[in-house]
Amino acid sequence: MCRWLAYSGTPILLDSILYKPVHSLIDQSLHSKMGVETTNGDGFGVGWYVSHKDSPAVVRDIGPAWSDRNLREIAEHVVSPLFFAHIRASTGTAVQQTNCHPFRHGRWMWMHNGAIAEFHLVRRDLALAVAPDLFPYVEGSTDSEMMFYLALTFGLAEDPPGAVARMAGLVERVGHEHGVEFPLQMTVSVTDGVRLWAFRYSSQKESRSLFYSTRVDTLRSLHPDLAFLRDMSDDARLIVSEPLGNLPGAWNAVPEGTYGVVQPEGDRMDAFTPRTPRGVKAIG
Repeated sequence: MCRWLAYSGTPILLDSILYKPVHSLIDQSLHSKMGVETTNGDGFGVGWYVSHKDSPAVVRDIGPAWSDRNLREIAEHVVSPLFFAHIRASTGTAVQQTNCHPFRHGRWMWMHNGAIAEFHLVRRDLALAVAPDLFPYVEGSTDSEMMFYLALTFGLAEDPPGAVARMAGLVERVGHEHGVEFPLQMTVSVTDGVRLWAFRYSSQKESRSLFYSTRVDTLRSLHPDLAFLRDMSDDARLIVSEPLGNLPGAWNAVPEGTYGVVQPEGDRMDAFTPRTPRGVKAIG
């Protein structure tokens, strides 16, 4: 399994989120408290948006995040209003750069914590459901990237929640066809550079941890002595696999079977239910 964070709000140095919190993502790479593994050292990645580019920059590597000098250099110099960061603990696929998150296609970024159970059994069927014009862009061998390209196939650009629901529905259907009792475990974040979606779902209804930050104006009233809160906009949000510290009132658990969206017109949270995609026939 893995740990990840997504940030949207005031443009800030990546360093202020990746390294400076008490239980930062870098600390979690060695001392995760809520993950399946304590150590997440099978690669890392960061992706960020800047105002003059339509697509995000993505940097990924196979080494552990805690000792990577290039990641430290990037974090101390890059300012962004929206970025992803991910540390990987492989669930069975190879430790290689193309299997590190986040994944990018056009303006979209995607990252995942969890697994498709018995992926080696269902991989072929899922791959055949990816749109032919998208399949050449699949670079790695991980289940997470396959999920991304299935969501793109099922209309991610037009309807992100619906596309992810159809992806999850297909994974569950194919898994059940292969005798897998609980095919899917996921916390997923996806963004187009403007809006940010996060999903928490598992077939077993025991999903991995996921949290969102309390509104900044509320935190200011709770902790008026914290100077860094004065520099953050009211719409700043963090979504994380596990809290970055123990600041009282700062973190809220995302409910089981839920997705949320952070967007200019106001945040929203709704129930998430997989859907069976139309036009995709059973294979076998």
